[in-house]
Amino acid sequence: MPNAPAVSPVIVVLSQNSVAVARQIITIFPGGAIYGLAGRTSGIDVSFTDFGETLRELFAEGKPLIGICAAGILIRTLAPLISDKRQEPPVLAIAEDGSAVVPLLGGLMGVNDLARRIAEVLDVPAAITTTGDIRFRTALLSPPPGYHLANPEDAKKFISDLLAGAKVKLEGTASWLSNSQLPIDPNGDLTIRITERLVTPAANCLVYHPATVAIGMSGNETVALIQQLLVDAELAPASVAGIFAPITAASNPAIHAVASALEVPARFFTSNQLETYLSQGYSPAQAAAIAATGVSSLSSQIAIASQPIDTNTTGQPRGRLAIIGTGPGGLQWMSPEVQAILKSVTDLVGYKTYLDLVGSLGDGKQRHESDNREELARAKMALDLAATGRYVAVVSSGDPGIYAMAAAVFEVLDRHNQPEWDSVEIQVAPGISAMQAAAAAVGAPLGHDFCAISLSDILKPWSIIEKRIAAAAEADFAIAFYNPVSKERTWQLTAARDILLHYRTPDTPVVLARNLGRPGQNVKAIALHQLAPDVADMRTVILVGSSKTRAIKRSDGSTAVYTPRQYT
Repeated sequence: MPNAPAVSPVIVVLSQNSVAVARQIITIFPGGAIYGLAGRTSGIDVSFTDFGETLRELFAEGKPLIGICAAGILIRTLAPLISDKRQEPPVLAIAEDGSAVVPLLGGLMGVNDLARRIAEVLDVPAAITTTGDIRFRTALLSPPPGYHLANPEDAKKFISDLLAGAKVKLEGTASWLSNSQLPIDPNGDLTIRITERLVTPAANCLVYHPATVAIGMSGNETVALIQQLLVDAELAPASVAGIFAPITAASNPAIHAVASALEVPARFFTSNQLETYLSQGYSPAQAAAIAATGVSSLSSQIAIASQPIDTNTTGQPRGRLAIIGTGPGGLQWMSPEVQAILKSVTDLVGYKTYLDLVGSLGDGKQRHESDNREELARAKMALDLAATGRYVAVVSSGDPGIYAMAAAVFEVLDRHNQPEWDSVEIQVAPGISAMQAAAAAVGAPLGHDFCAISLSDILKPWSIIEKRIAAAAEADFAIAFYNPVSKERTWQLTAARDILLHYRTPDTPVVLARNLGRPGQNVKAIALHQLAPDVADMRTVILVGSSKTRAIKRSDGSTAVYTPRQYT
């Protein structure tokens, strides 16, 4: 079967009737996205208004396109961009009811394989029209994963000769060729050669390089050194399946630089997986190459397997941990960076309420729910998962660095560090904070100097909290109060108000913002003297103005609150 595209596809829908089919298809493309026409679709990942502009932009970016619409509209829309079949991404048309799967463009990029996979999910036959695929049950121009065609420029004449009746002989072993319906004959005039060696293709010959070469690294090697090793061994770079190393070297930039230069993945083995080979006197690099290929002995750090190496099941990738903020609630406030991370991760870790906020972006992910107060245990779980090679997202609402999980993860790293966590790549992706969203909902109450204070005394004593409130009030900061009230903790808000009244007038504007970005959102302005426990809960963020903050009554009955930029 031909190779499927490495880039996750975009499914484009024009009506709500198509969304169900799109959801069915996207189950086999975890990193994919559903684009829907604005005003006519809901429950999609990305909304667009201009079909033609959006489609052409995605096509130009090389994104595989699956249009649940008529084939004609796709062809007419993309026609101005169709010029080089070697570069065109797959394009398919799917009937609105899922009854037809038609590959249109991208034969060299695996469109027929894509069509077959989609057709299998929809339980319909794929409308394959490529003559070579139909007659020979294989696609010479688009080999399966693990094989690379070295001379595609010779393939057109080669296939034409085959279709005209020429016979072909195989040199080397590849089951996808020997099990096909190619006219194989040991005396054939045409030749297909399967080899790891760097060779110059002869006339009437196609050369395929199998991804059977494993390069072991310790982390001290340079790109130039590895490239020279391949030259000395007369091996084709296209046959390199991956770079393999001990997990202790997973954070070494030299390994990832070589992998990037050769355009292959880096994979790692634990000490237990390498122990047998290390005990036999092999170096860590050699042990990793042997573990990747299964060869019995090795004299260098390059090993060749008998079959293509599947890097999805051989070793593990470097673990990744993204600590993300979804914003206060709605998808419209979630950053593109966070949405991209959510599409790519394998696991979601967090409080159930926050995991639910990611909506359809969480489909197909492993969910690991925990109580909201178990931050350190949650951070440890996330690090442990990532250390096994998973791509984990720790989900916070708002911004992950403001009273959220980013600090918990780094606290665990600092105080309870484990050797296996050293290999994990950690990223913090910011989100719109609750205080920002609250301020925007009512105007600009944080328009001058401000600070944030949590009223929860679970992690710090009240004596510290009241000192900070008094200091901020005396310095005339606007103040954002987080965690103002809970079922067990109500008196702190009254105490905070009483402290503030020593420094503020009773009519100082106060903003109460509850359930921001979620159903039941409520934002209102009151006076400081009205602030009481019964007007807030744990889903409320409170903004208390400075002495300069003003409330403005608008003609529509609303109230805007702002703090002037100038302090006079």
